[in-house]
Amino acid sequence: MGRERGEHQGIFTAPMDHSYRANMGDNGNGNSGRGPRRPGFSASYPVAEPEPLPAPKEDAASRVFAFVEDLFFLSKIQATGQKMNVKVEFVKNEKELTERMKSNGEEKPSLIIFDLNNANAKPLTLIPKLKSKLKKGTSIIGFLSHVQGDLKLKAHEAGCDMVLPRSAFSQNLPQLLRRHGAADDDSVTTQ
Repeated sequence: MGRERGEHQGIFTAPMDHSYRANMGDNGNGNSGRGPRRPGFSASYPVAEPEPLPAPKEDAASRVFAFVEDLFFLSKIQATGQKMNVKVEFVKNEKELTERMKSNGEEKPSLIIFDLNNANAKPLTLIPKLKSKLKKGTSIIGFLSHVQGDLKLKAHEAGCDMVLPRSAFSQNLPQLLRRHGAADDDSVTTQ
């Protein structure tokens, strides 16, 4: 008897598949396109990837150095550098950076990246030394966890040109490498 009633009233008790979303016009983010979005939820627009730089010469000097030991960010920076045709060298301390800069000849690095949580590099003591040594031709960017507000202030005071949360650093890495990886004589437009 209960079964008859269910069939006559249109009750369906089988597992539900999600094809109904397509039929109702739902694009999967909870908005069917038939009204205003909920407050605080906006459409996500893909960030355009910048064009890679022309392939560098085999003997081209590195213009970007990084004090990063975190394997996740090390591999992310390496992969993005390869994708953007930017040579990134990873260094562990000031002595290693100085040696690699000497091998570059007269050309100073355009960008030095610091993982501000890399205790082995001692970023808060090294950044002021590098700033006074390299002057304005080199940008120093640090990244950290978004909850480290005190460290962010200390890094700015030490001389970091820009301090970014890890997520923003990851998102902007292609643009940063493109901007700083290009040779000075190249005409590079940033997007």
